[in-house]
Amino acid sequence: MTDARYLDNEEKSVVIVMTSGPSTPQRCATPFYIGAILASMDVEVKVFFTMEGVLLGKRGVAQDLTAVQGGKTILDFMRDAKAAGVKLHLCKPALPGYDIEMDGVIEEIDEISNAGTLADLILSCDKALFF
Repeated sequence: MTDARYLDNEEKSVVIVMTSGPSTPQRCATPFYIGAILASMDVEVKVFFTMEGVLLGKRGVAQDLTAVQGGKTILDFMRDAKAAGVKLHLCKPALPGYDIEMDGVIEEIDEISNAGTLADLILSCDKALFF
C-alpha cells in the first residue's frame, strides 16, 4: 500500500543550504543530485551557497572538483540540477571572506543574495536541507 502523504499534488518547495565546499568534496555532489530529482518531481528547489559553499560558485573551483576520484565534476552536477529547474543563490556577505569577486562568479549562479534572502527562503519553504 502506498503511503498517502506522497500522493498529494500540492506545490512543494525545498531550500538546500550548501555550506560544504572543496575541503569536503564527498559532500558536494549529493545536494545537486537530490535537487535535480526533486525538481523533476515539480518541486521548487533553491540551493543557497554560504560559508565554504560559496567557493563552489567561484570560477575554476567546481569544474575541477569531484566527489569521488574519476567521477563527474561538481560543476556537471550543478548544471544537471539547473537543467532540471533548480535555482542557485550565492551569499553575497560570504564572498569577501573567500576572496571571490563578482566577476569571478560562475555563470550558473542565478542570484547573488543577502542573508535576508536566505532567512526568507527558509521561512517560506516546505522543507530545508543542510549540507
